Amino acid sequence: MLPVQAALLLALASPAAQALPVAQVPAAGDPVEIEDVLVTGRPLREMIENFVDEVAEPPRGRGPARWDRKVCVGVVNLRREPAQVMIDRVSRVALDIGLEIGEPGCSPNILVLATHDAVGLATALIETRPNAFRPNYAGAARSAVALERFRTTDDPVRWWHVAIPIDSDTGVPAVRMPGEAPPRLATLGGLLRTEFRNDLRRAFVIVDIDRAVGVNFQQLSDYVAMVAFAQIDPEADLTPYPTVLNLFQAPSAVDSLTDWDRSYLTALYDAELNQKNPDSQSGAVSGAMVRDREQAPPARE
Repeated sequence: MLPVQAALLLALASPAAQALPVAQVPAAGDPVEIEDVLVTGRPLREMIENFVDEVAEPPRGRGPARWDRKVCVGVVNLRREPAQVMIDRVSRVALDIGLEIGEPGCSPNILVLATHDAVGLATALIETRPNAFRPNYAGAARSAVALERFRTTDDPVRWWHVAIPIDSDTGVPAVRMPGEAPPRLATLGGLLRTEFRNDLRRAFVIVDIDRAVGVNFQQLSDYVAMVAFAQIDPEADLTPYPTVLNLFQAPSAVDSLTDWDRSYLTALYDAELNQKNPDSQSGAVSGAMVRDREQAPPARE
């Protein structure tokens, strides 16, 4: 398999390339499975709780957000065939965690952009559409400092999520949107529970072709899937954990999304996130991941 830098250079489309619609039926093969990594010396629950604390980075004062029901993946600046491979692979992960995939021609809410000038592209996007990155309502996105890091980082892949608080009963935004009347909220919740949830609204993932060296296209696509479906802290030190998020630190050690990654995503999308305290919501994700890992078959010798 070609290194991703060569593959992306061969795949680069013209500057006029448009976002491609998601495929209805994933055409790529199933992700390659690798053996579980056995980490000793720390109890499983402690490891998982620490991992969830390290990896998750929702806006301050908010619990973890996730996509509700349906996503549409688009890829810009790659030729159709490699772009479709990435779309199919990311979409396969979406199906695995219980999401639906948009019909062909859908408007992408997960947009992956390949470029030789990631800083320049990020800068242009933010300057052209600042409200798309930090909308004018509470809990939408991380801080201005975090957005500046997104703009200027030299990481091979950078990402940015935008979320919105939703009334779970009515499905309407639980915040006042610019230019609109205050929302009519159907529920008030209790002392410990909330009837509101945080839904991801859009995600931008920018791939710096010149820095994404030493990994293949399959690995890169799985990395993109991981950062698209969860609010991942780009500065977290995750080297103690068997995750695809260590891809650019140790490409030879990670073939694809690991069982650990799949367990985290499954827990994030299965957990009941109806606690008022954001820390309790993270605890619910940890608890769901602990149960999933405890039920997993033992690592193969």
